[in-house]
Amino acid sequence: MGTPLAGAVASPPLPEATPSGWPTLLRRLEFVAYPAAAGAAFTLLALGVVTWLPALAAMGGALQRWRVDGDNRLFTNTLAAFGGYWRALWRHGLLSTAVAGVLAANTVSLLGRSEAWTFPLLAAQVSIAAAFVIHHVALAAVAGRDPDGGVRSWSAGALSLGFGSPARGTALLGAVISAVLLSLVVPLGPLLLGPSVPVLLALSFADPRRHTS
Repeated sequence: MGTPLAGAVASPPLPEATPSGWPTLLRRLEFVAYPAAAGAAFTLLALGVVTWLPALAAMGGALQRWRVDGDNRLFTNTLAAFGGYWRALWRHGLLSTAVAGVLAANTVSLLGRSEAWTFPLLAAQVSIAAAFVIHHVALAAVAGRDPDGGVRSWSAGALSLGFGSPARGTALLGAVISAVLLSLVVPLGPLLLGPSVPVLLALSFADPRRHTS
């Protein structure tokens, strides 16, 4: 059974593997190098703080072109797509940044308290943060698949993709956590692969050719 990430990419076939195994090795390296390039562009664009959501959607568009058309210019494609997504998502990005800031502040404050009532409040903050992450990963995938759509259609699609199936939502959240943790062995790995791998998986889930519930 193939991994979800391997199934997420429909890139042009490489030459048949030789005994040396080089074509197979190069094919496997694609699943690291190209998402890392997209993640590098996202990280650069996200330095503006409130720009992270349009940057995430632009990265989703570049990943979609790679997995469908085999376009491996992921770094430049992400940069090129950013302007259009910024115009569409800057208000949503401002609101999401404010929400993320409030969640972070509340969590830090609750971690510094020892009263019994802080535990359920902390659990609620963690649950909201998990839903926040799932929604925005799904939003990036939906917007990446439909660059000509609007915020309303992207948001509705993200709700369906991220929360229409408990298994799918759990997989997306697990991809975010595992991508960050497993990429710690790579220099700047969490910055390069932490955002791109979950969005790539979300693009796979959004593919109508898949039959997942």
